[in-house]
Amino acid sequence: MTNFSMLSAYALSLPEATEEPHFEKRSYRVKKKIFATVSLDEAFFVVKLTTLQQSLFCKWDESACHPVPNKWGLQGWTRVYFEKVEEDFLKDIVKTSYSNVAPKKLVDLL
Repeated sequence: MTNFSMLSAYALSLPEATEEPHFEKRSYRVKKKIFATVSLDEAFFVVKLTTLQQSLFCKWDESACHPVPNKWGLQGWTRVYFEKVEEDFLKDIVKTSYSNVAPKKLVDLL
């Protein structure tokens, strides 16, 4: 199972990624655009996917990964529970989210 420390370390290893507050949460950004946030109790994190990516990741296990239950979920924002995913899944979904918001020149560095 994964945890917040693993998410933080991986997110900050991505080119030009930063950690910044976002209301009561922590957010991970590239060029001021959020690609992930972490809940206050660190039970889950949220990433920005396309709706197609969201459907593919969520198909794996909807109890581990599902659209945010509001209008943001319809726009691709996806909730992922730390206790339900392994390291490889966490890295894949965070990298995908990062790639959706980062400039192409940074994505090409991955």
